[in-house]
Amino acid sequence: MNKFLAYLRTDTFRKNLIIAIVSIIVFLLIIFFSLRFYTRHGEGEPVPKLKGMNVDEAIELLEEQGFNYHIDSVFQVDKAPGLVIEQDPDPNTNVKANRTIYLTIITKNAPEVGFPNIFEMTYLEARAVLSNYGIKIGDTSYTSDIVRDRVIEANFKGRTVSAGQQLPKGSVISLVLGDGQGASEVDLPDLAGRTLTEAIFALKGSSLGVGTVTYQGTITDSTTARVIKQYPSVDSLNKVSIGSKVDVILSNETPVE
Repeated sequence: MNKFLAYLRTDTFRKNLIIAIVSIIVFLLIIFFSLRFYTRHGEGEPVPKLKGMNVDEAIELLEEQGFNYHIDSVFQVDKAPGLVIEQDPDPNTNVKANRTIYLTIITKNAPEVGFPNIFEMTYLEARAVLSNYGIKIGDTSYTSDIVRDRVIEANFKGRTVSAGQQLPKGSVISLVLGDGQGASEVDLPDLAGRTLTEAIFALKGSSLGVGTVTYQGTITDSTTARVIKQYPSVDSLNKVSIGSKVDVILSNETPVE
């Protein structure tokens, strides 16, 4: 131990220590300047602003400045096809020559989606479903139907669309909706031979009502009395307006042929 401590005090140790320190410093300087030269620190070209340009113009500009490029595409309904919407690195970033610039553009070909089954839905329900599928609603028209705003039919470019049919995402369709009024006229039911209860049920099923109820002859049981005449009759009219009243005459007697 004493010999080691004595060696540390000698000129030989100090010379070796100085040589070691100088060697390390020189080695580090060589590495630093070599890396600086290899990477050309501080040199580079600023990345041009490509966002908002057409992809063809962006590619031409990158090639002129010696950059490589890689393109990914997405689809957005409200963006023009071929538009650059993202770039990496950002504009004005200094990069080396031949650096790859990553671009995200709007695809020129819209993907297709299966048309959802919106029939029998209300307009508001159908609009929400179509929005999720990336389909827009253009014109709407109305047709006779008992339910207001119910989707009756869908059309794309003048042709009827069925559920499951493939359409380009972003397509604009037109809808035919119910007007809530239904048909203005309905078939007049033949009530002959029905009891009053049966006649009322038949009339309600046709969106009609019972008018004047009269009985003819001797009535022994009104519940079993049957219609022998009605006004208007099926002999005079085939159709009547919705909500019309039909008068009936009932009897317990067997109607005369």
